[in-house]
Amino acid sequence: MWEKTQETVKFLKEKGFINIDYGIILGTGLGNFTDNIDISIRLAYEEIPNFPVSTVSGHHGELIYGTIGDKTVLALRGRFHYYEGWTMQEAIFPVRVMKYLGIDNIIVSNASGGVNANFKTGDVMLISDHINMMPEHPLRGKNDERFGPRFVDMHEPYSLDMIAHMEKIAINANIKIQKGTYLALQGPTFETPAEYGMVRNLGADAVGMSTVPEVIVAKHMGMTCFGLSIITDLGIEGLVEKVSHEEVQKVAKLAEAKVGELVKKFIETY
Repeated sequence: MWEKTQETVKFLKEKGFINIDYGIILGTGLGNFTDNIDISIRLAYEEIPNFPVSTVSGHHGELIYGTIGDKTVLALRGRFHYYEGWTMQEAIFPVRVMKYLGIDNIIVSNASGGVNANFKTGDVMLISDHINMMPEHPLRGKNDERFGPRFVDMHEPYSLDMIAHMEKIAINANIKIQKGTYLALQGPTFETPAEYGMVRNLGADAVGMSTVPEVIVAKHMGMTCFGLSIITDLGIEGLVEKVSHEEVQKVAKLAEAKVGELVKKFIETY
């Protein structure tokens, strides 16, 4: 992992990927956030040494480098999921690369199912905490101290200061936001009514199939994380909606402008 990370970092630095303020991982339906970036470099994942290639519809599979305001950003337009068949180490590889490109702040986004009765489809939820229910842990195995410590402090997986700043932005923009705990399952099936009930009983507000491994690895390397979910379907008590990937993409697309406005303003002002 160390040698592959350094090889990829060297390649990207030689391409001009330097002095980056924020790394952004764009989830389902959020690929067009890149319209907010003044793009100077874009690379297909196929062109990058050691990078996996996204296989999920709605995940475009390219690395975007540019600016938002006076901040330099690196955006992953499409992520890698454990359910696609990648090993956990392959799925989180881009986060390792981000760190060694000099990125200390990472923004993660996703589409998720809401289980909080106060949520509505299309809501934006700031992730305040998470529950890891993935069947594989991204730090399992021999620890490489060059990346980080064996045992990782997770008392604040998502920056409270960043969350507070985004809440102020949302108030000023008159955009309603939610806040809650995200639970990660392997997927790729959507949850059954009983599984939604389990998620609620475990204390989560939303459920999805990504994000948590990325944040764990980011924290392993000392990065600061901020996360948000678009609630694309509901699994609340007494109401479990029929859902498809196409419907998830459609709802995420409708919320994309709202999320884009929030994240753009956040990057410009934080």
